[in-house]
This record gives sequence, C-alpha cells and structure tokens, in this order.
Amino acid sequence: MAEIHGWTADGFEGVRDAFAANFETANEVGAAFSAYHRGQKVADLWGGVADQATGRPWDEDTVVLVFSTTKAPTAVCAHRLAEDGRLDVEAPVATYWPEFAAAGKEDLPVSYLMSHQAGLAWIDGTMTLDEALAWDPVVEPLARQVPSWQPGTKQGYHATTYGWLVGEVVRRIDGRSLGTYFHDEVATPLGLDFWIGTPESVEPRVAPLVTFELPTEGPARELMDQFMGPETKLGKALTAPGGAFSDFGVFNSREVRAAEVPAANGVTDARSLAKMYAALVGEVDGVRLLGPKQVELAATQRTSGPNVVLMDMDIQFGLGFMVPSTLMPAQPGSFGHFGAGGSVGWADPDASLAMGYVMNRMDMGLAGDLRSANLFAAVYASL
Repeated sequence: MAEIHGWTADGFEGVRDAFAANFETANEVGAAFSAYHRGQKVADLWGGVADQATGRPWDEDTVVLVFSTTKAPTAVCAHRLAEDGRLDVEAPVATYWPEFAAAGKEDLPVSYLMSHQAGLAWIDGTMTLDEALAWDPVVEPLARQVPSWQPGTKQGYHATTYGWLVGEVVRRIDGRSLGTYFHDEVATPLGLDFWIGTPESVEPRVAPLVTFELPTEGPARELMDQFMGPETKLGKALTAPGGAFSDFGVFNSREVRAAEVPAANGVTDARSLAKMYAALVGEVDGVRLLGPKQVELAATQRTSGPNVVLMDMDIQFGLGFMVPSTLMPAQPGSFGHFGAGGSVGWADPDASLAMGYVMNRMDMGLAGDLRSANLFAAVYASL
C-alpha cells in the first residue's frame, strides 16, 4: 500500500481518502493532487513511486510532464496580452504574424487558433524531431500550410500545433518565447514549479512517465490503426509536426523536456497547477492572473458539434480551455484542460475552486479517468 503524504484542511479529509483509494483500486503508481478554495490551499497530497526503475519515491518536489494540460498556461499567456490591450483575439492572425496570410489565411482570426477551428491540426510532409524542437522549422511551414478544412466551419483538436500557433502569436507581439513569457509573467509571480522548456537543474526531480503498451498486431492493432493510424486525422495530429512525435517515448527524453512545445511538454506538479487556476478565478498571495471578464471570455464555449480529429467526440472548447460537454460533465461555467494519460487542471469560478492532478502512470482516457473524477467528486463533497 502506497504511503500518502501531505495534508488537507479541516473538512477535506475525504479528499485524502479518495487519493489513497486511487492507489488501491486504480493502479496508481505515483501521483499528486492539490486544490484551492477561495484562494486558500485546502489539499496538497502526494505519494507512490516516481521512478519504477530506481524505486525513487514520489516526494513533495517531484514534477512530471503533463502533455496537453500545458495548453492552459499557453492560453493564459495569450489572454494576458489580450487583457493588456496588446492582442485582439478576433483580429486576423496575420495582423501579428504577416507570413501567416499565405494559402488564403489572411482573415483567419486568433480565436480560431485558440479554439481548434483553424484547420491546421497537422503539417503536410515529414519532419525530424530535431526540426520539431527548433521552433522556426515548425512555425514557418504552419504559416504556409493550407487548412485541412474551411476555418470556422468545424472544430478539430490541434493536439500539438496549437502550441506553436498560439506561441508564435505571443512571440510576435511580445518578443519573448512562449516559455520565457510564461516563466516571467505567470510562473515567477506565483512561485510556480511549472516550465515550458525545463531547465537542466530540474531534471533530477522529474518522474518518468509510465506509458501504456499499444498492441502491435492482430484485431486490436487493426482497430487502433482505424482510429489513430498514421494516415488518420488523429494520428497526424498526435504525431505532428510531420510525424516527428511518432515515437511516444521521446516525451521521456531530456531533449524534448528542454525544448518549448507549448501544447504538450509542460513539466509541473499538482500544487502549481491548482495555484495557477486559483489565480485565474481569484487572488492568490496577492496575485490574480486575469480579471473576471477575461476569464469569462476564456471559458465561454466557442465550438459545437463533433470534434473531427478526436473521432467525432463531443469535446468542446472556449478560448484555449476545455469546457463542459457530454463527454466531460462538469459544473456550468467551469473550465480547464486535460492531458494525455490523465493529468488535469480545472477551475470552477462560481465555487471559487481550483484543482490540479498529475501522475506518471498514463491511462487511455481523452478527458481524464476515474482517478481525477474521484478526486474532483471528493473535493465538491467537502465544500
């Protein structure tokens, strides 16, 4: 039985019970969970094994790569520029990034990038991993790319390209890279352990991901290829740009963690995730990241209908954040983002609530799994 560390505020003991139960019934390996209520931390828990190869325990300072949970801090950077009057999300992307006007995209608004409606979920052709991690070799072909559908008519998950598209708009406006802007304007003021481009000094604290094994042959492999093979929309989006991320294991490498992939390679812990979301819906330690009107803009649903990349599932988006849907039931007005494998950050403005969950054992769910669902339910039951 895993030893559970950390604490909960009075009345939130059930959250600790739910966290412990995940190790007993949900095959948790190593994980952490944190929650804030009305700007105060009410849960900060961790436990299990960070590195199965060495037996290193998951401790208070352990961090882990959180895949698409990274899309939220990327969105926060764009929203801060908007609130400062430096970015108009309804203006054409080409206003800030002139080269983007190619291939009939001269009127495509920034809001389409942030809500996965741009039709740029992958890049045609092939690309090496080194090119994908070097930034310019990705954003230059994205600027030239012909959209795969008429922008604004459909929504389709830009699994990796979201980060370069939104990140390049931020860079063109501010001059700093997305990772640097996030570090300077978001992480540092709040004291977050959260990086998009992880420093070498942090590497000893990183928990390697425990990835699921995919079938290599037989009917199960044939079914998988039908939905996410290399020529499917989902397959191309997940491995974009140009198949550079076809080997999922590269996300356990130093070279990927060191680069800036603002849709997919953030490294953080649960308390930093929860604190960031808490600072979106209220003030934390004297810091509020966005005002209420900007948060409402971010959390207002912009998409409808099936997600044409995510197998036509009902997954809906505001501006940079997932919002409630039939696949993702949640309180009205709440928002956040899940990452591949199960990590999540989520906020409920009406309840003044923010939560963060990270783990190393990846599950197959696209919108979390029972582990985070049980933790969220325990927090709500404690209010």
